[in-house]
Amino acid sequence: MNLCIISENSPYICWQILSQYLIMKTIGIAGNFGKNAKSDCRVTFEKKTEGGLQIEIRSKVNALYGKSIRKLAENVLHFFDIENAGFLIEDSGAVDFVLAARMEAAIKQVIETEKEYLLPQLSENTSSTEKDANRFSRLYLPGNTPKLMLNAGIHKPNGLILDLEDAVAPDKKFEAGFVVRNALRSLHFYNAERMVRINQIPKGLDDLRFIIPHHANLIILPKCESAADIKWVNEVIDVHKKEHGIEHPVWLMPIIESAKGVMNAYEIAKSAENIAAIAIGLEDYTADLGTRRTAAGTESFFARSMVVNAARAAGVQPIDSVFSDVSDMEALAENVKVSKGLGFDGMGCIHPRQIEVIHENFAPEEVEIERAKKIVLAFKEAEKKGLGVVSLGSKMIDAPVVKRAQNTIHLAINMGKLEDSWMDGLET
Repeated sequence: MNLCIISENSPYICWQILSQYLIMKTIGIAGNFGKNAKSDCRVTFEKKTEGGLQIEIRSKVNALYGKSIRKLAENVLHFFDIENAGFLIEDSGAVDFVLAARMEAAIKQVIETEKEYLLPQLSENTSSTEKDANRFSRLYLPGNTPKLMLNAGIHKPNGLILDLEDAVAPDKKFEAGFVVRNALRSLHFYNAERMVRINQIPKGLDDLRFIIPHHANLIILPKCESAADIKWVNEVIDVHKKEHGIEHPVWLMPIIESAKGVMNAYEIAKSAENIAAIAIGLEDYTADLGTRRTAAGTESFFARSMVVNAARAAGVQPIDSVFSDVSDMEALAENVKVSKGLGFDGMGCIHPRQIEVIHENFAPEEVEIERAKKIVLAFKEAEKKGLGVVSLGSKMIDAPVVKRAQNTIHLAINMGKLEDSWMDGLET
């Protein structure tokens, strides 16, 4: 017999559902399983007082990988000093770092422990990046959807963003942290900058424990509205860096997504030395204005211009919003040209097919390359003569302009638009 409770808010709550709720403290479930959950798994952990370890594996690849999955499960359970438990693993082809993340998340829903089960970190995933690294493109990857992460780097974005904010459902944010942490250690990024978008401050401060100890290069701060947000984040970053002996810089990219944020953009951009870029998020910004985003972009022209000017004044990179229509490459190309014309150095991607179009249209054009060549040659000539200033014609050129010209030349060479030996025969 199903006993139902009638209440004002939920008129039909079956006793079976209520009883399941009452035992939640002994059962933890993490992950995804089903037709659309490729390269993932669902782990159900049940804490018991007797009976030893009962591990059940349901997987289409059980014949090939069942033994290794079982061994990993045993290692995780022993690591957390668990002697009696039921462990159901429903696998859809998950790699080890995903399996381990799901197992740990399920266990930690039931057992309180500070221990972390960490797989070995790839040596290339400890590399640092420069403050002025190229950031033409950054590809968003939902932090709780492993299938979208595994081969994302082969599309060659400048940065891969493991997203803990909007791309993760509220009830999945806890388990997503473990996946992102393990991905930072084990995922092949193919030389892309390792980026993570945390949740909005103050919730996002807790996300940093999954990120900073594991060599993320850049943290993206959503819905940033003041320099206070930057201060809080850096205070927590410093604690984690000191505790784990992290010496390389951790860059920040605040995203401006409100009218208040736009008005405070310069204050935000200059608030800390580790801010490498500031970006604008137009979906939330237009919602804050009470308007809608259009292809023409007239409703966001002021905000985009403010962000570009704030970034340039503070000496950091201005980064544009994502382009949401993943099927229209011509419109994307036009959008990139407008973005570049406004002064942006890059933009976000929500699909790998957007990356090549963004790179092609942010790449230096012939007129930019020619001007950069003239500036670099003038700089070389000034160096030879021991001059403290650089001039091009009647105009004086300061150090940031020279550096930007050098970056343009470097980009042109890397993208096949200029020969590496372009200077041969030109120097006197």
